[in-house]
This record gives sequence, C-alpha cells and structure tokens, in this order.
Amino acid sequence: MLKNKTIILGVCGGIAVYKSVELLRLLVKAGASVHVIMTQSACQFVTPLTFQTLSGHPVHTELFNLLQEMEIGHITLADRADLFIVAPATANLVGKLAGGIADDLLTTTLMATKAPVLLVPAMNVNMYDNRIYQRNEGILREAGYHILEPDCGYLACGWEGKGKMPAPATIVEHATALLAEKDLVGETILVTAGPTREAIDPVRYISNHSSGKMGYAIARAAQQRGARVILISGPVAIPVPVGVKLVSVVTAEEMRQAVLAYLDVATVVIKAAAVADYRAAEVSGTKIKKGSDDLMTLSLIKNADILAEIGAHKEGRVVVGFAAETTDLLENARKKLLSKNLDMIVANDITEAGAGFDVETNRVRFLLPDGEVENLPLLDKSEVAQRLLDRIARMRGH
Repeated sequence: MLKNKTIILGVCGGIAVYKSVELLRLLVKAGASVHVIMTQSACQFVTPLTFQTLSGHPVHTELFNLLQEMEIGHITLADRADLFIVAPATANLVGKLAGGIADDLLTTTLMATKAPVLLVPAMNVNMYDNRIYQRNEGILREAGYHILEPDCGYLACGWEGKGKMPAPATIVEHATALLAEKDLVGETILVTAGPTREAIDPVRYISNHSSGKMGYAIARAAQQRGARVILISGPVAIPVPVGVKLVSVVTAEEMRQAVLAYLDVATVVIKAAAVADYRAAEVSGTKIKKGSDDLMTLSLIKNADILAEIGAHKEGRVVVGFAAETTDLLENARKKLLSKNLDMIVANDITEAGAGFDVETNRVRFLLPDGEVENLPLLDKSEVAQRLLDRIARMRGH
C-alpha cells in the first residue's frame, strides 16, 4: 500500500522524537519515499543527519533556505505528498494549525497541502487534557485532519496517563489505511487465524505450528480496504490489527461456536486457521505421569468440520478455505475445494522454503471450482493477503 508513495514526515520537538526515527525506517522499508521536515525544537533531540541517512533525502528545517527552496520548495513538498504525517505532534503545532498560523516550514507546508494529514499527538497528560488543547484538536478533526490518539502509560515527564506516542508500527497501520483503496466498504469479512489447542491434561495439549501470521495479515488488509472485520483467533503472539474485532478462542469447538455466532452477519468467510482435526477422547483432570511402559496410547475423537458446515450453508456468502499440504498439493486442495463447496481455496506446500508455518512469506496457489489455478510467486504474507482480497473483491462485484 505504501510502495512508491510519497510521504512527508513532520517532526516536532519532544522526547518522542526517538520513535520518529523508527517510524521513518518502517515507512522506507514499506517502499515509501519519505521527506522529513523538522522543527528547530526537534533538532535539539535528534540531529537532521539521522533522518537524512535513513530517508536518503535532505532534511528540511528552514522556511527561507534559498538552496533548499531551489531544489524543493515548501509548496513543492506540499504538492508532491500522497500523505502527510506529523509525529510527534506537539500542543504548540496543533494550536497553530487550529488558529491558521503558518510561521515556519512545517506549518506552512501543512497549510498548503491537499494530501490527507495524520497527526500523532504526544505530550504531558495535563497538556493533553487541557480544555484549550482539546478544543484545538476538535477544530482540526472537523476540518478533516486525521488524529491518532496517544497511548496511556508512564511519561518521560514523570506523570502517568494519556500522552505517549503510539508504537511506530501502529502509526504505519493507520497510514496504510488512509492510502488504501476502499473497495471492500459494505462487506463484513469473518477471518479465522492461528492454531487451536486440544487439552490432554491440565499441562499438555494437541496443537500445530501455525503462527496466525497469514490470517492476521488478511484481517489487517481487509480492514484497511474498508471492510468490517471479525477475526476469530486461536492462541497467537501477534498484536490485534487496528480497527479489527477480535474474538479469542482456544479449542476447535470454541472456534466453531464463535464462527456460527457471527456467520449471519458475514458476507465473506476466510478460514485461514489451522484447526485441529482431532481432540482427546478423554481429558485427564490431573497431570498424566510418566509410566514404566515405553508406549502410551492416546484415544482421539474427530472434531466437527467447520469449513464443511459453512460451505453447506453458504447463502450467498463467498467462502474461502486454506489447504496446507506436504504431498499432492493440487490434488488434495481441489478435493477439499469441491467436497466443502468453497468458492476458492488457497493452497500451499509447507515443505517449500519460505512457505511453511511461522515465516513472513508464503507461496500459494489460488484454485477455483471452474478449474482455474493461479500460481503466485514467493511473496510477503501481507502481499498474499492483498492478492487474495483482490480476488474476493471481484467475486463480490466491486
């Protein structure tokens, strides 16, 4: 979403400037061309050279620098921006904008841009709660500025409360959402992700190696493209995507009950979770101790097939399944596609390098009931999610 986009990053003075360095790195990593404007106060915390080195572009600090004006004036900066981010945004900056004051390079460029503006306030909690500041923030919201609320926590000034600049990754998520095409508005997409766990005793369980990264990438991308997203997730160690409703489950039956509870409102179902096929026939109430025998027999009983249950009652929904295979990929995936009445199945061979569990990439094939097979190259899972949603958007007539 950010690849080849031009982002102007405004940096005001405050201890949170150190987070702006990481924000810049993430934006560049996502493929954006980032030009940095620093206030004089910001230069007291981090030198312009740091931002210049990471961005690969000169850092702009002065309104009346003739050399910089010849190369890239503040109007040119304003005009070329696809998105303007100010992080951290101080109470001083917010107050100036609310009052229409443009007395330095940053405020002048902000007043001149027609690009969407994302302000990320960071300040002392008492400043943030001040009625004058809140009034100024309200004026900017009404004027169409996008404002990301600060986090709560221990502040550098010694106070505790609301005022911390959010994590750079969170800011990038919001930036991506602002630039994303909203082609899934009106859709409610139910995504399942992660593994399930089936208890054997109070200590042990049956599970698999799924990290949930693919399902979470789909949920994040769908929300950014305008859909209402319900994410039903097994136990994972991934932050909840911004704007996504999370329903946490553990067992396959809990996942089934959650899916059925939200199925009526869903227009699209994407079953990316790795659900356990079997569970223990009996769960011990106490820890099973090691015996003298070399062998131990564990009786298993089959879990309900959630995907087949959904496929049998599609009622106009688009239903997409996943098939992680180790042998006969296309044959096994097509059998699953047809037997469960799916609209599409995403198949991957987990023995391929970079395409298994708990990695950042995947190499998948899209199989459709009419026999079509689309082979995707090895891609980051976020890009796989976008390609999948492109297909779904067409199926839904967008």
